[in-house]
Amino acid sequence: MGTAYLPTPLHKIAYNFFALIVPKTELKFFLDVNPKEAATRIYASRQKQEMFEDIDGLKKVRDKALSLAYSNNWKIINSNKPAIEVSAKLKKQLTFH
Repeated sequence: MGTAYLPTPLHKIAYNFFALIVPKTELKFFLDVNPKEAATRIYASRQKQEMFEDIDGLKKVRDKALSLAYSNNWKIINSNKPAIEVSAKLKKQLTFH
């Protein structure tokens, strides 16, 4: 999903390239966090922000990442909740597989 930081349409080309050469698993999870929550977590955990870590940048990257996740059969987990709840959702997905 790191290719979502690349410009459009390069992010899709790079994703497809890496999907060909990187080992795969049938289960792929995308932990989705809205831009406001992501920014809150970033600002709380670090003193210095990286490029693209403002709200607008986070929104653009999230949109591209979600597009890749939907079109490549990733399981999307709402991760705006506390870590313990997200962990429970992941465990539930793994149990049913």
